Amino acid sequence: MSERAVIADTGPLIAFLDKSDSEHQWAESHFKLLPAPFLTCEPVIAEAFYLLRRIPDGAEQLLQLVRRDLVRIKFSLSSELDALDGLIRKYQDLPMSLADACLVRMSEQHPSATVFTLDKHFKIYRRNGRQAIPVTMPDAHL
Repeated sequence: MSERAVIADTGPLIAFLDKSDSEHQWAESHFKLLPAPFLTCEPVIAEAFYLLRRIPDGAEQLLQLVRRDLVRIKFSLSSELDALDGLIRKYQDLPMSLADACLVRMSEQHPSATVFTLDKHFKIYRRNGRQAIPVTMPDAHL
């Protein structure tokens, strides 16, 4: 795995594709600065697809990012169910979404990667029990 791998969450994908999003400029500049392909999981793609349906061609643009390998689905949900269940139980008070659980697990699988997110919960989540997860997010979210 590349030393500078980036794991993409739903928020930056939406902000990048939706010019009216308050974080659009931040996301657009970081999509140019950070190394592609951005790794993600199917639950993130499903969330983003659902939320982008209100934007003309938003969902299709998301699928184009995957087709062009700028966003790469790099996670097997079925082989990680036990680990995901443990994370979701641990953070049930937040509560943790399936997409967030997958991204935390991906950060365990790719320890040198950073999570590209707008979600402040990633400052609370821990990988491998107690390790902070490296994140790329706007300063206002830190």
